[in-house]
Amino acid sequence: MENAASRLAAIRNNIARVCKPARREPDDVTLIAVSKTHDAPAIQPLIDAGQRVFGENRVQEAQGKWPALREAHPDIELHLIGQLQSNKAEEAVALFDVIHSLDRPSLLTALAKAMDKAGKRVPCFVQVNIGDEAQKGGCPISELPAFLAAARAADVPLAGLMCIPPADTEAAPFFALLAKLAADHGLEGLSMGMSGDYETAVMLGATHVRVGTALFGARG
Repeated sequence: MENAASRLAAIRNNIARVCKPARREPDDVTLIAVSKTHDAPAIQPLIDAGQRVFGENRVQEAQGKWPALREAHPDIELHLIGQLQSNKAEEAVALFDVIHSLDRPSLLTALAKAMDKAGKRVPCFVQVNIGDEAQKGGCPISELPAFLAAARAADVPLAGLMCIPPADTEAAPFFALLAKLAADHGLEGLSMGMSGDYETAVMLGATHVRVGTALFGARG
């Protein structure tokens, strides 16, 4: 418990410290505790320490542990931060409060249909392929205007933009580009920054940071 609480406090303090020179309020930054690969007993100490926003990579894994945890803690908010297959759209809409990986027309169609069927609108971040990497998911920057227009036409609520910068590269220019793209398209949400670079992301306007290892330690 102490370990989880101290890690959580340290990260919140870091966010608050970085917010000062950026002239931002710490409350404007949502810390998403990335609980993928961790089981309920590993997650519980963070819940006990006051963390209420969690992120999962896979629908199936989340289905196995979160219903019971949320029954005990109804105020928990669950974010899907990993790639989503179109055939899992209904399950994702049923389970998650926010989706961070909307990145292609087929998934947009599936999510819009699932939301209509469930009578529930789930805010979505559009994942941008910010480094133009062939192997990585994300909407190409050149296709972003048309894709955002399609999402709005389908009545899929847009929370903002999300990115994962190329590995082993300075992240700041990519975060700055994502912030510019969001501003150009009238979007306020910026899901960017992980354990190794969340402070840089906050400096450059992140509204949501996705932190796993720094909170949980090395993955199990």
